[in-house]
Amino acid sequence: MTDSTTIYSAFAGHIADALAALETAGTLPAGLNRAPITLEPPRDPSHGDLSTNAAMVLAKPAGTQPRALAEALVAELKKIPDVVSAEIAGPGFINLRIAPAAWIAELRTIAELAGNYGRSGVGGGSTVNVEYVSANPTGPMHMGHCRGAVVGDALASLLEWAGHKVIREYYVNDAGGQVDVLARSVHLRYREALGEAVGAIPEGLYPGDYLVPLGEALAAEFGDRFAKAPESEWLGAFRTRAVAAMLEQIKADLALLGIRHDLFSSEADLQASGKPEAAEAWLRAQGLVYDGHLEAPKGKTLDDWEPVELPLFRSTQFGDDQDRPIKKSDGSWTYFGADLAYHFEKARSADALVDIWGADHAGTVKRIKAAVAAMTLGAGQEKPFEVKLVQMVQLLKGGEPFKMSKRSGNFVTLADVVEMVGKDVVRFTMLTRKPEAQMDFDFDKVVEASKDNPVFYVQYANARIHSTLRKAAGEGFSPGEADLAQLGEEELELVKLAAQFPRLVEAAAAAREPHRVAFYLYELAGAFHAYWNLGNDRPEKRFIVAQDGKLTSARLYLVSQIGQIVRNGLAILGVEAVEEM
Repeated sequence: MTDSTTIYSAFAGHIADALAALETAGTLPAGLNRAPITLEPPRDPSHGDLSTNAAMVLAKPAGTQPRALAEALVAELKKIPDVVSAEIAGPGFINLRIAPAAWIAELRTIAELAGNYGRSGVGGGSTVNVEYVSANPTGPMHMGHCRGAVVGDALASLLEWAGHKVIREYYVNDAGGQVDVLARSVHLRYREALGEAVGAIPEGLYPGDYLVPLGEALAAEFGDRFAKAPESEWLGAFRTRAVAAMLEQIKADLALLGIRHDLFSSEADLQASGKPEAAEAWLRAQGLVYDGHLEAPKGKTLDDWEPVELPLFRSTQFGDDQDRPIKKSDGSWTYFGADLAYHFEKARSADALVDIWGADHAGTVKRIKAAVAAMTLGAGQEKPFEVKLVQMVQLLKGGEPFKMSKRSGNFVTLADVVEMVGKDVVRFTMLTRKPEAQMDFDFDKVVEASKDNPVFYVQYANARIHSTLRKAAGEGFSPGEADLAQLGEEELELVKLAAQFPRLVEAAAAAREPHRVAFYLYELAGAFHAYWNLGNDRPEKRFIVAQDGKLTSARLYLVSQIGQIVRNGLAILGVEAVEEM
């Protein structure tokens, strides 16, 4: 293997070479699609180290039986020096056992690549736009935004590890009625700062105290100029200043989680620059927008419902349930119309798009995917577009619903939660379940020092590793690779699990699922802790065996590389690898 080649990529190459040999011999037709071929650990470790479905997926297009093709392929794979055995399982899967020397070589590769082990060029430098958070700029970040923020940020990092260029984007919804409500709420706080007794915050306005400082700042800037002025005189100025102030607050809140976006795109700027009109004109030219009438709402008849002609996007051509209006009857843009134009714009600068949305937006997924498919296909090449839905998080303490003091109105702020448990706990916890699954965030559980708390369990593995290395150094031992052949089967099982990290990164990036990295780290930490515990009853299995310096040196080398994998995985997730706990 070369310095940049891992054991999985090396054996993927071996399989490709073996298939090429079968093509040359005429056993296999040339030009078959090899994309479905996989190389992975067998589900049952007793079956071997690596398993491939090559014979299974190529047999039918090759016009042969899977087992017959597997036998021919096995004959080629047995020629590889590092292959101890190659056996056919079931109808045609091939299981390989790999020589210990190859796993020892992989351990050295981990050490050589260090912080780059797991990085891949599979993305080919293609650009992926990941849009996440995109909360209305009307207040601080709250826990309803937290999970999507972490999922999006971890996904962006994961895609970079897999060789993509990534644009981290925040779409600022600053053109709708909610920002007018914000401006009116700020005006109330402005009058309050001037000494007016405003009383209880009226229904429909934002009640949070977070607007008090902004009201005071505007009072200092304008004096009483707008205290009694009609709304038309101050609404625009107050809206602009309020949105800017809220965006600064949002950026500060996200920074508490280590999140920074590359691009903040304004819906108001999008509309002011005529982008929705341009998108409509282009879609009309493609025959994808027409003027028509929506069907009457369920339960309505022509007696109590008047049909209105609206510009409709032909989303049914792309799998949607009905065609969708891009404008309202008053001529303003629907949310879908503006969103369509926004996606049209950002698709120009990316090869693929990923949106991270709250699960409450599930109803709009089909139509926006239809729109992106239409626009990118019509522009020459359909671009991959995915929407990842993220479920809400329920806050608990000791298993019971938890009510924090809500200084910001009617929600719990992200800043409050980070202050209570820390950035790393919040980030890792948000990735311990699939985003589409419901999540409970229990303030007691997430700081619990136990195996049941994945955050602690993984960080404790890294801290334990550093503690071991410090203790060994104090006793005069250091990691060394001269005697790695002394590592036995139990130690090599750790290496085999660590060696899965590069393929895990590639698979997780392809699936757009950063939580897979958290799951893997928990598994790796569990394997490390299990090996550690062997030493409790079997002193000869401890990492430091005082009477055997060579074995100790080899095991310290092993433990150092396990720590490297943990650190690399945590780096993807944006979580610090603590060295002491």
